[in-house]
Amino acid sequence: MGSVLNKIKNVLNTKNGFFILLVVCFWIKTYWAYQTKFNLGVTGGIQEAILMLNPLPFGLLLLGIALYFRGKKSYWILMIINLLSSLLLFSNILYYREFSDFLSVGIIKSSGSVSNNLGLSIMEIIHPSDFLVFLDVIILSLLLIFKVIKVDKRRPNFKVAGVITALSVILFAVNVTISEKDRPQLLTRTFDNNYIVKYLGLNFYTGYNVYETYKESSTRANASSNDLKSVLSYLKKNRSSSNISYFGKAKGKNVFIFHLESFQQFLINYKVDGKEVTPNINKFYSDSNTLSFDNFFNQVGQGKTSDAETMLENSLFGLPSGSVMTQYGTSNTFQALPAILDQKGYSTAAFHGDVGSFWNRDNTYKSWGYQYFFDDDYYKQKTDYSVGYGLKDKIFLKQATKYIQQLPQPFYAKLITVTNHYPYELDKQNQSIAKTTTGDKTVDGYVQTAHYLDQAFGEFISYLKKSGLYNNSMIVVYGDHYGISNNHKKAIAQLLGKKSVSSYDLAMFQKVPFMIHLNGLKGGVNHTYGGEIDVMPTLEDLLGIDSSNMIQLGNDLLSENRNQTVAFRDGDYVSPTYSKIGSKVYDSSGNLINNLTTEQKKQVNSMQSHTDKVLSLSDKIVTGDLLRFYTPSGFKKVNKSDYSYKYVDGIKNLKAAQKKGTSLVEKYGGSTLNLFKTDAPELK
Repeated sequence: MGSVLNKIKNVLNTKNGFFILLVVCFWIKTYWAYQTKFNLGVTGGIQEAILMLNPLPFGLLLLGIALYFRGKKSYWILMIINLLSSLLLFSNILYYREFSDFLSVGIIKSSGSVSNNLGLSIMEIIHPSDFLVFLDVIILSLLLIFKVIKVDKRRPNFKVAGVITALSVILFAVNVTISEKDRPQLLTRTFDNNYIVKYLGLNFYTGYNVYETYKESSTRANASSNDLKSVLSYLKKNRSSSNISYFGKAKGKNVFIFHLESFQQFLINYKVDGKEVTPNINKFYSDSNTLSFDNFFNQVGQGKTSDAETMLENSLFGLPSGSVMTQYGTSNTFQALPAILDQKGYSTAAFHGDVGSFWNRDNTYKSWGYQYFFDDDYYKQKTDYSVGYGLKDKIFLKQATKYIQQLPQPFYAKLITVTNHYPYELDKQNQSIAKTTTGDKTVDGYVQTAHYLDQAFGEFISYLKKSGLYNNSMIVVYGDHYGISNNHKKAIAQLLGKKSVSSYDLAMFQKVPFMIHLNGLKGGVNHTYGGEIDVMPTLEDLLGIDSSNMIQLGNDLLSENRNQTVAFRDGDYVSPTYSKIGSKVYDSSGNLINNLTTEQKKQVNSMQSHTDKVLSLSDKIVTGDLLRFYTPSGFKKVNKSDYSYKYVDGIKNLKAAQKKGTSLVEKYGGSTLNLFKTDAPELK
């Protein structure tokens, strides 16, 4: 036994031996993370073999760099690369646990604009076993420090180093070949990042994402007006017509956009212990003057809330990675709904009880043409008023009415709630419904924050009715994205009353509410398939705005000739007939179709072609900033310097706007704040 240990020690005292040990450690912990920390959807022996293989090429390539150096420098390089790889793996484990996706350059670059109060979320996400990825770093560092393993000071063997580099390239080529055979067009189509990691590895994904980010930045520099030809050609062939029964029904009305944070469709009419989670929203949903859509899907990518806002007000998709608002919101040209309405005589304002820099809103909103942005500087702040991502909804909405009542009518006002935000924690004095009992800590608190949001919504609607705004406004209510990620399958199954959930079930779980209320509007539940990309043209038609010359990739949800294929950001899609999730195709009942007929293949391929096309065109528009080359008739390009969101300037502009005599304050001859009633315990 002793001789065996001595032989092992002798091997480890050589640079090559220590290198092999590090490669093995790198390989084992990466594969362990793949199997236990990520949900990569591996099926079959080939995919299992690929998953086991893919850490090795980059492990050999990256760690092999150290073999070209001598002595301590070589060991330093080995340990630094191992540490950085471990940090990358650890960061992705945390990010994936909440978002079912991997970190991108765009997300890392935008971390400064979304980092406010994220500590609470991170502490909820971390599991003790996550730190095992650093175990080899710690142990090997100690062995080197205490000279249990001695540094090999011999000159580098460039032949061995070259062989290792060549081997890494060969293994990667084998990896790519097998992957392409199992998943054709892996890198040429818009696939989910899970696919890239599953087939080619986390390190390759990271490098590929850096390349894609660079390519995006160079795309803008090389773009020209000629790039718009394919966009305009597509729109000419695929734009749906307006529904004459609804066109102009909301003309001249105020518009409220009520943003339900992390709110999913399954919450509508959902009960816990016989008690409705969202009674106020349920009542609004079923009102005879409310158009409610029960097959409306969130289509966000990594930008989450920012993607939802981008689609809602621009009819353009978010990016494959990162966020349009953080990466392009300051510099790009937009033709957003706030700017369109501003130029038609509307006051336009956004309300959010958090810092203005969150998701780069303070810059993006200027590009979108918002006259006012009432961020946290405009509200009274106390420690118990906040819920991590800004003011609690009841307090936020009550304080927001101070500025709503001063907006000249007609106005466009977007209110962004935050209490129903991960990690779904609420102080006891605001808890008024029992948690669910799935055993999943994150999921079980979700109904409590959703119930609180519903109560805040009820208080706000009551104010609108008392003040007279309810009957003179189009009230749009929507959920921005999922609240419970696909990593909580067992809990999701329990919430839905199922034994287990399929990929199709999880796709249907991406539904979020979308409601449009207007006094005198013919309401009811509409079953058409659509998503957030379709909101802007829908609202424009209701407002009587002809958008036929605008560059918008969505279509009116009320149109009778619209394409009902709903594209997801990862390249999957759902529709009333067929849905493709990953590599699987399902029928309208959620049954897996193993063998497609010729006609089915034709329809499925057509839907995939539509999905790929609309996503690629959106990316082309955004990354190339193509709207700078196109100004539709009747629209004036936004001048960002016209807007200032500083508190002093905002109050000054509001005061000057009162001269129009159309605000609620002017009509009432004074404040209407006494009409807003809330049971928020913090205000008693």
